[in-house]
Amino acid sequence: MTKKRYLTKSRFKLACECPAKLYYTRKSDYANQSQDDKFLKALAEGGFQVGELAKQYFPGGHDIKTLDDEQSLDETNHLLAQNKVTIYEAAVQVGKLFIRADILVKEGNQLKLYEVKAKSFDFNEVEPFITSKGTIDPSWKPYISDVAFQKHVLQLAFPECEVSAHLMLVDKNAKCPTDGLHQKFKLVKISEKQIEVEMTSDLTREELDSPILCKVNVDDECDLIFNGLEDVGSNNQMGFEDRVALFAKKYSDDEKITMPIAIRCGSCEFHTNELDEQKGLKSGKNECWKDQLGWSDEELKEPTVLDIWNFRKKDELIKDGRIKMSDVTEQDINPTPKKDPGLSSSERQWLQVEKCQNNDKEIWIDREGLQREMKNWVFPMHFIDFETTAVAIPFNKGRKPYEGIAFQFSHHVLHEDGSIEHTGQYLNSDRGVFPNFEFLRKLKAELEGGAGTIFCYSHHENTYLNKIYNQLQADTEISDRDELCAFIQTITHSKNGNDVWRGERDMVDLRKIILRYFYDPKMKGSNSIKAVLPAMLNCSQFLKDRYSNPIYGGDGEITSLNYKTNHRWVEFEDEKVKDPYKLLPKLFEDGSDEDNNKLYFDDELNHGGAAMTAYARMQFLEMSDGERDEIRAALLKYCELDTMAMVMIYEGLREFLK
Repeated sequence: MTKKRYLTKSRFKLACECPAKLYYTRKSDYANQSQDDKFLKALAEGGFQVGELAKQYFPGGHDIKTLDDEQSLDETNHLLAQNKVTIYEAAVQVGKLFIRADILVKEGNQLKLYEVKAKSFDFNEVEPFITSKGTIDPSWKPYISDVAFQKHVLQLAFPECEVSAHLMLVDKNAKCPTDGLHQKFKLVKISEKQIEVEMTSDLTREELDSPILCKVNVDDECDLIFNGLEDVGSNNQMGFEDRVALFAKKYSDDEKITMPIAIRCGSCEFHTNELDEQKGLKSGKNECWKDQLGWSDEELKEPTVLDIWNFRKKDELIKDGRIKMSDVTEQDINPTPKKDPGLSSSERQWLQVEKCQNNDKEIWIDREGLQREMKNWVFPMHFIDFETTAVAIPFNKGRKPYEGIAFQFSHHVLHEDGSIEHTGQYLNSDRGVFPNFEFLRKLKAELEGGAGTIFCYSHHENTYLNKIYNQLQADTEISDRDELCAFIQTITHSKNGNDVWRGERDMVDLRKIILRYFYDPKMKGSNSIKAVLPAMLNCSQFLKDRYSNPIYGGDGEITSLNYKTNHRWVEFEDEKVKDPYKLLPKLFEDGSDEDNNKLYFDDELNHGGAAMTAYARMQFLEMSDGERDEIRAALLKYCELDTMAMVMIYEGLREFLK
């Protein structure tokens, strides 16, 4: 029996991003790069627990757990026959529309809809959802559209009822009322992509009376969605109800809605990677472009304006019909120098375009500028990397939702004689422990009392040390608070709040050095460490020669805290250096190659997506001691490579100056 093709809230959200996506979703012969993103992000941030916590604020509700559409509808309709009832995952269907409402409360002819989102909300903001122009803020629009669609379905299904719509969000300013609240929500893995939340004990009166989730009425915002016009196809604007009807019909009939090429194509998930192509999967994005542009398979492989790093005029060029990078002119980029030394953003963009147009595969390096920077660097050089997270349900009493947590660091030292040591690391995986202050004490012990330049990659480490500084300022019970704050001020800078400083050993951001002074066409539009490292290894003969030898760890010349046998960082595949990150052990032995690949390399996942997800597993998932030890060992190697990668990037830059 063929399953009915309903327009659900998730499919409506997808269609709002691009109506053409409706045709490709849920089709096994098409690649989908984001089908696991929601799962991984919810696991990392605690989204599963937020959904279960929301139910606790509506006690006595009926949970409809079946995934069968017809059965869930029967159960919902039976419950709604009551005058007063609360339903979790209520199923409602009208024609080709179908929803599962997170929480639905019926009181007489009043229906109150609550859509639960693991997104923070600040009651202190005057108009949190609305821009100065009176429109829905783009950052909130997907959430408002989601709940508006559900309200629309409920109004159609129950015209005799008055329907009100609410978002249930994480209160940014709430404080956790007790220790161990998050541990009451145990995650149980049902299958590779299915997790259930089990309550280990009931919430206390204190926990119920001091909620960390808040209810926000969004009826006015829904009206803006209902009364607005949106683009559907070329020069075709439609109202809300017409769009819903169109999406429902096209999805039901399995017909594609043709959309013009636009900047949104750059984030389309229906494209293939190397693994997908080996499996014979098709690319929905390529099909759209072929239909719209008439391009051949070879043309589809050519770089486009979507590949230009940090370029904000992509849509303008696309609308002008200039989509290939070969169509871009210098006037389009307008490369303009800035006061800061090195390349400006626009100069770097034009460098990328120019090299692509000239098929120039040689690296570009500003030797004079790089030498000027390096003269200021002092041995021994310290390379540090943090792994951090922010979870919705705090671990400890008094902590706020999504308060930054620093749970791991790695530290490599490069001496003036060229010797390298992996001198320190820290990883806290104990459940329910707020690790930040112990993390900082360990870092302080690694870096204080000595000299030498400290390197990070991107501003992440500076940002998190500033967060810990603010946490210390608010916590008067920490005995060594003043010493810890003073240490932070020596190695960071701050421009916000009442405290403004720039430390005498303020960290050097190696990513900024790359942006200003180095470019390799193999990096394409990415400047992440996971793009720069393999590019650097492939263009530096020095690095190839040095790290193709088993000198790392074991009894090799470079010490390691985790590699007990001699390790080679350079292995060759098809005469190219294999990406060292692909030599790391899997973080999750039960995960697919696609999952592990996504966690390591997908920039859409937050900084350190792999580490965040692994940490969340150790905090929330039931697992054996053996599984926990394996994840710990993999995490330590993961973070160790991040700092060793910085060392190798530095060595590569230095060799180019000789």
